[in-house]
Amino acid sequence: MKKNIKVNNFRNIGISAHIDAGKTTTTERILFYTGVNHKIGEVHEGKATMDWMDQEQERGITITSAATTVFWSVSKKNKNFYKINIIDTPGHVDFTVEVERSMRVIDGVCMLYCSVGGVQPQSETVWKQSVKYGVSKIIFVNKMDRIGSDFYKVYYDLKKKLNANPVPIYIPYFFNNNFYGIIDLINFKLIVWKEENNGMLFDFLKIPEDYIEISNKWKNNLIENAILDNDAFIEKYLNDKFILNDDILLLLRKKTIENKIQPMLCGTSLKNKGVQCLLDSIVNFLPSPLDVDPATGYDFLGKKIIVQPLESEKFSALAFKVVNDPFIGQLIFFRVYSGKISTGEFIFNSTKNKKERLGRVLRIHANRKEDIKCVSVGDIAAAAGLKTFYTGDTLNSLDNFVILEKIFFPDPVISQSLIIKNKSDEEKIFTILEKLNHEDPSFKFKVDNESKEIIISGMGELHLEVLVEKIRRENNLELIIGKPKVSYRETIKKNINNVEGKYIRQSGGRGQYGHVVINLNPAPKGSGVKFINNIKGGVIPKEYIAAIKKSVEDTAKIGILWGYPISDVVVDLVDGSYHDVDSSENAFKIASSIAFKEAFKKASPTLLEPIMLVHTEVPSESLGVVISNLSSKRGELISIEDVFLNDYKIIKSNIPLSEMFNYSTILRSLTKGRGTYSMSFNFYFEVPQNILKSVI
Repeated sequence: MKKNIKVNNFRNIGISAHIDAGKTTTTERILFYTGVNHKIGEVHEGKATMDWMDQEQERGITITSAATTVFWSVSKKNKNFYKINIIDTPGHVDFTVEVERSMRVIDGVCMLYCSVGGVQPQSETVWKQSVKYGVSKIIFVNKMDRIGSDFYKVYYDLKKKLNANPVPIYIPYFFNNNFYGIIDLINFKLIVWKEENNGMLFDFLKIPEDYIEISNKWKNNLIENAILDNDAFIEKYLNDKFILNDDILLLLRKKTIENKIQPMLCGTSLKNKGVQCLLDSIVNFLPSPLDVDPATGYDFLGKKIIVQPLESEKFSALAFKVVNDPFIGQLIFFRVYSGKISTGEFIFNSTKNKKERLGRVLRIHANRKEDIKCVSVGDIAAAAGLKTFYTGDTLNSLDNFVILEKIFFPDPVISQSLIIKNKSDEEKIFTILEKLNHEDPSFKFKVDNESKEIIISGMGELHLEVLVEKIRRENNLELIIGKPKVSYRETIKKNINNVEGKYIRQSGGRGQYGHVVINLNPAPKGSGVKFINNIKGGVIPKEYIAAIKKSVEDTAKIGILWGYPISDVVVDLVDGSYHDVDSSENAFKIASSIAFKEAFKKASPTLLEPIMLVHTEVPSESLGVVISNLSSKRGELISIEDVFLNDYKIIKSNIPLSEMFNYSTILRSLTKGRGTYSMSFNFYFEVPQNILKSVI
């Protein structure tokens, strides 16, 4: 293990793409070439290191983001090693929350694209997530050995669909119509890998004559993008003066970090070609923790704080993932944004105002762990044994108080009932579900007030299927799963003012008195429930306001008319009264709940349903019948696009989730087994009146 690597030689990166673009295969090669693994694990054999869960190996997909650390030196002569913390993220839309939390803590990302598939639906989602967090990107076009691969069509696909600015720094070289190697445009050499030793050995050769013209074209494109906005280098270039390769690298690096360009590479991970160049590019172009904007947080008064990425600063870190390990217990993955911490020291959870001793710090390599004594700014590690820390919490040294900006997690859109066959296991199941919620905040559970069933909620059918299977395997429980149900939302359509809620009780001793007056107004889509305190002149004492707000929030969670959470409303507390002796927090909670329910019933209540963004990929010959079927599902057609290279079409549409159950079977039938689809939550929209009656 390399020691004392400076923070400017750290790279915290993710590897993201559409499902089956080759993320895990690429990561396996990275582990092999950096010496972490001495044997390549293949996804198709169920032996990939990063897909360590049983279900991942059986299904051949990544379900949870896995972390590892490797060391790499671009120049083998000076041994200037770089430490690369890698997070291999899932490609399936049901596990997009894993990508979301990874994007929050990484500084750069390698976007993988299939050379035949191009920009596919989930790769669009991942790109948007990276833009949201301002993450710098490099692009690796994988599977160049496949029939129908086209590097340049991927280039134009990226520009058209993602508004990206890819800049090829390597281009493919074909010999006898077979992918043979890649051309390094900066050093102007052909790189050819040898078949033996799993691609460990390669040669730098002169570029063949028939590739000189195209190589010059893309070399000029590279230089022009590098020197753009730099007058000194533009003048050099126009005067035909030589620009050093080191200068080109620095200029490209600066523009990559600024998100103005995305260096573009190619190769085939499965055939062991191009991965060493990818590692060089990660080091050369993606930012260190010192190159990105400092993290921001808030002090206990709510004042904004800039967290400087220096080891000399006080320790602060963000917990971005929780994993329950069967041997170690709860593991908290965290990214350090300032300072350093050693095992045995106390750390402070500023989110929950609690402190704990840091017992063990671990360097994680998929499902293998290595104890380390200290972790410092810019690093990613895991802590074992912490009881009060969960996803989104801030870890501080005892002399520090900052709450770092939290991670956004989408609300679940689908629910199922969960029944335990053995009644003696009922108490055990709630502990298990609580742990799963800590691991995956997009997973929720509750007990239905009427049926007394346990209701579990998540991001899709596969999401819940995987979680239930995990419960079965790890705890040896027999479970029965109900049919999927849509997670609707209750809301209102009109304003209602001055609705009273009174709770007055006299029973001999001290009574109960609470009185509130509220206005209830519709709010913009996706805004949730907003509480506004407009009490003037102390007509309700300040100490009761928090109880009123809590009552409104609790009522909104369980719904009022149909048992679904309330969304997109503003509750405005405008008046009320109190009694010097009889008023209490509990009385005001009940009074505000009465007012909220009464106002809601008068404000034209209705239901909102989740609308999914659906990408359906079908053969051109099946286009008509598939569009007709989508229309019957209340689908709103957005666009029809040509698939990258094949005689297929991608239908992009908005469709209510309630219409999408069992769609995979229907689609297979309509397309003779050739159609595929993916969907992700888009927005909530009002349920039509003719559908509302059947839902209720």
